[in-house]
Amino acid sequence: MEAEDLLQAALAKTYLAWDRINDRAAVDGYVRRAMVNTQISWWRRRKLEVYPTDELPDLPVHDDHSRRSDLRDALSRALERLPKRQRMAVMMRYYEDMSETEIAEALGVSVGTVKSTVSRAVAKLRDDSELEQDVLPDLPK
Repeated sequence: MEAEDLLQAALAKTYLAWDRINDRAAVDGYVRRAMVNTQISWWRRRKLEVYPTDELPDLPVHDDHSRRSDLRDALSRALERLPKRQRMAVMMRYYEDMSETEIAEALGVSVGTVKSTVSRAVAKLRDDSELEQDVLPDLPK
């Protein structure tokens, strides 16, 4: 998305400067230069995500790989509890990133059937109390 935004900004700048561009054969170079200048401006304006400080945090900051693995396992178990067609549709849609049309062709059903199947599957996952307890075990029931 950032590349599309960059191109759009560069084209807008080129449009605004159109009357000042004397050599129309150099428009490609002008657009490229506008893209470079725009990207540099964005880098300069970007705020720091980490701010230096004299105080150390109370808890170490790190990525909890075991938590991510537990979530993946819980989700796999929840998907196994879905009916086969719903499981296949959800896997194709969200894991394989296939479009509804592609899923319909692969399963031999209509696009509407894919939409309703995925919708029902996601609703079942939202209401899955076992998944909720696997993901959020410390919350009261």
